[in-house]
Amino acid sequence: MHLTVSRFRVDLLLFLVAASWGSTYLVAKELVTPSSVMALLALRMLLAATVMGTIVAIRRRRVTAAELRAGVFLGALLAGVFAFETFGIAHTSATNAGLIISLTIVFTPILDSFVSGRRLPRTFLLAATTAVIGVALLAGNGALRPPNLGDLLILGAAVVRAVHVTWMPKLAADRPMDTLHLTAVQLATCATFFSAGSVVHGDSIPQYVAQLDFVRVTLFLYLVLVCTVFAFFVQIWAVRLTSPSRVSLLLGTEPIWAAIIGITVANDNLTQAGYCGIGLILAGTAWGRSVEQKHRLRGETPDARFPAAVTSA
Repeated sequence: MHLTVSRFRVDLLLFLVAASWGSTYLVAKELVTPSSVMALLALRMLLAATVMGTIVAIRRRRVTAAELRAGVFLGALLAGVFAFETFGIAHTSATNAGLIISLTIVFTPILDSFVSGRRLPRTFLLAATTAVIGVALLAGNGALRPPNLGDLLILGAAVVRAVHVTWMPKLAADRPMDTLHLTAVQLATCATFFSAGSVVHGDSIPQYVAQLDFVRVTLFLYLVLVCTVFAFFVQIWAVRLTSPSRVSLLLGTEPIWAAIIGITVANDNLTQAGYCGIGLILAGTAWGRSVEQKHRLRGETPDARFPAAVTSA
């Protein structure tokens, strides 16, 4: 009975994380304009890095040189993810953003296969093709037209996120690294990039803060504390009580939540072709995830991947 309750608690919290990630696209869209992207990201990363840095300081464990080097490199990639993603959100719908970014699930194994030299099953390529067709239908929403700027930027974010996810375990393959340290360095690196960017592009941080009312401050704190810090710690806790595959499966429901929230809360208008696109994206990414996991488990011992909370929008 205790085991059942414990597993239910773990699954419930992971579902809450996935739902919070699915909501980030709508929340970010409420907070950002094309001129305020850098200021928003700088403020978000500064607060998140401060929280993580405080926790690292309380633990009194020294950040190693290897963790610092890896964290700065991964932080630069993560900054690219956030920049593409947030500029994209400013130019497309919350539904499109949340679903197109889910293509990371199929891009990552493809990239990893190139790096490792391991061939993927043909069924995975069919799953990836299904998801890409879904994106084309969703972006066009029933019309034969190319994706808009926002959709292309989100697609770019999915590619860079795949690079980020692929490199994380490879950098720690030779020596163990503290995930908390690695995350804190990544966030600090992002904060540095975006703080510098806010000086030369768009609104400055003080200008952006001056535009925030109570509702936007609440949404901003939700974005940082719930969608980033809380999500990170839930994953760290959950992976110790259940399998990495189960964590990955439950967090993989993020695009479903993004679609539900985008359609019901944001009232994103979709044609039947758009809904078909959503179905193909969800089916293709879920199918691809399943095929890739089975393929990886046959070829190697499953490993606990680095949590990806900080890579959500």
